[in-house]
Amino acid sequence: MDILERIIAYKYIEVGGRKQLVSTKSLERSRFFNRPTLSLKAALLNPEKSGIIAEFKRHSPSKKDINITAKVADVTTGYTKAGVSGISCLTDTKFFKGTSEDLKIARLHNPQTPILRKEFIVDEYQLIEAKSMGADVILLIGECLTKKRLAELAKFAKSLGLEVLTEIHSAEQLPKLTADIDIVGVNNRNLKTFKVDIQHSKELFHQIPNNFIKISESGISHPDTIVELKEHGFQGFLIGENFMKTDNPGASCMEFTNAVKAGLAKSMTI
Repeated sequence: MDILERIIAYKYIEVGGRKQLVSTKSLERSRFFNRPTLSLKAALLNPEKSGIIAEFKRHSPSKKDINITAKVADVTTGYTKAGVSGISCLTDTKFFKGTSEDLKIARLHNPQTPILRKEFIVDEYQLIEAKSMGADVILLIGECLTKKRLAELAKFAKSLGLEVLTEIHSAEQLPKLTADIDIVGVNNRNLKTFKVDIQHSKELFHQIPNNFIKISESGISHPDTIVELKEHGFQGFLIGENFMKTDNPGASCMEFTNAVKAGLAKSMTI
């Protein structure tokens, strides 16, 4: 059993337990549940934004502890000041050391920035949780879900006013895409081997229908890579470890974003 299979197997057990502890009615009474959601899709298309979705990520199964002492409020407000298009917040505790409170804190301190709940979603209950935390966007991983199940979850998310980012790892998952999906992300990291290859995004780009916003995820560590991917047509870029592994992720994001702007300006004059 690879790491992705282990995570998904655990999720079914974890979600089942949470359903017994907190009812959907209770989640729907959350202070955030009825707030108007923000559009990550619109933010990615906004030319004044960087297209970067910056992630708050303490730990990962592959890299182990990345930044255990980082404060959610400090990091995410730093990201917003850097002009990111969105914030990604991991809420998985067992494998990534994230919490639902992380997302709630990010929401409180960044009221005008779209927030993605980065989670391994297998059940509608998790979508109601996401809305109650203040998320605007949810992640559905193509490799974890059947076509039917992905379609059901995407449809339910849209009924809650949430946008849907679907992550794919190969062309085999393209037939799973439905009209209820807003954004398609190509994960450059193989979730079975954790090997990263940016070329993977380029190879899949033209196979993804143009009615979806297209983003590249994982392994982006240099501003020139963003410039290259933008020129290829990508509209967004999810970056996690590159910022989080530094002492000041917000400042690192600002420096990175400024370098991207300089790189784009230079490429336009060549």
